[in-house]
Order: sequence, then C-alpha cells, then structure tokens
Amino acid sequence: MLEIKNVCKSYSLIQRLRGTPALQKVDLTVGPGEIIGLFGKNGAGKTTLMKCILRFLRYDGEITLDGSPITCQNIERLSFATSEHSFFPNLTAEAHRQFYREHFPRFIDKRFTGLMDFFELPIHKTLRGFSTGQKNQFEVILALCQGADYILMDEPFAGNDVFNREDFYKVLLGILEPNETILLSTHLIEEVSNFISRAVLIRKGEIVGDVAASDLEEQHISLMEYIKQTYHYSADRVSRALDDITGGEG
Repeated sequence: MLEIKNVCKSYSLIQRLRGTPALQKVDLTVGPGEIIGLFGKNGAGKTTLMKCILRFLRYDGEITLDGSPITCQNIERLSFATSEHSFFPNLTAEAHRQFYREHFPRFIDKRFTGLMDFFELPIHKTLRGFSTGQKNQFEVILALCQGADYILMDEPFAGNDVFNREDFYKVLLGILEPNETILLSTHLIEEVSNFISRAVLIRKGEIVGDVAASDLEEQHISLMEYIKQTYHYSADRVSRALDDITGGEG
C-alpha cells in the first residue's frame, strides 16, 4: 500500500506567503493492482506529486510504502516513466538491459524482449539516435520491466501516434500482474477511460475528485462528464472568449 498523508510542497517562499503551494494537504491511498488515472490541468501538481513520491523533491507530510518511509531500501519497488527521460543516451537498448539486470534482481527479461519487439525498437542502437516517440516508448519499457510494484507514468505517450497508444493499452492490460499498480498522469482522458480502474483529479495542488471507474459506469456517467462536473466546466467558455476577442462581431 502506498499512502500519502497531508503532503504539501512549495517551490518558493513566495508560494508559501501567497498560500498557493504546488501541493496542498494531499491525502491519497494507492493499493496493489490498481490502474489509476491522475488528471488535471497543466500546473495542477501531477508531476510534483509523483516526484515527491519518488523522493526527487523535498516535501512536508508523510509518504509510506507498506507503512515504511521510502528510502534506498525499498525505492526499487517504484519505477518512473517520464517524457523528461532518465536513461543513458550514449548506451544502446541492449546495454540498458544489462545495466538493469545487474541493478534490479526482479528485472523481467521476457517482458523487455516482447515490448521491444512490439514497439519495433532497435536493440543495438544508442538511445541518442532514437526519435522522441521511440525514447518515450523505451522509457515506458524500462519502467515496466524493472520489476517494480508501483509504476508511475508521467505523460508517457507523448510523440506516439494514436494507433501505437491504443494497441499499447491492450498489451499493458495483458501483461500486468495482479500485484502491479499503475499511476498514470495524462491529458489523453478519453483514450484511457476504458483502461483505468480509478480516476483521481487534482486542481491547484489539491485532490478534488477520487472515483472508481465501476462507480461511474453504474451511474452511467462518462469519465469526461465526471471531470467536467468536478471542475465546474463552463460549456459557453469558448463563445464568451470569442465575444471578448471580437467584440461580439460576426
């Protein structure tokens, strides 16, 4: 169980003084086997929350894994796929496999080979020579093959076409073990609506929504409808903006 209790994060003293921190008293529990979509506007705090979980950032509050603080003793149970990229650009994909084998005893070699074939990535080419989409695909492969129990993904599908993404969701559902948990931050809401088991909404650093996909289905509410309701989305936002810009002409 990954537990986040009363977590706050400010990047500057000004944020503290203005009362606009990046994260505000975030409470969240993530259980084994869940596939959670983390949704919010740009700057809502999604990436900040993930980086706090991984101890990339200092924060106030408490984050524990099965009741223990996240340290070098258990950090291997977490993996991270980000479009910022965390691999070694001068090494080949094969060299990365060897590195991960040596440092992560639970590395899933068969899964690595299968996903490399699925994405048709060159095994003996340095990562520097990969396209942006290929780099993001490889980042996801490493996160999924590390052997982690909790796999955090921050906009992992940037630069990938819709067909690759759609097929990958299906492959991912087929390879995940019952104990593996996905926390996925993405703006591709409609694409992942049938993939996730739970949706968590964050706004201005606060959790403003948390719902199981099964509950939405029982209520006959789509994920997009739920998000719009929670964020109090104004349907006439575009027309009002056009009126302001054009002065009501046309």
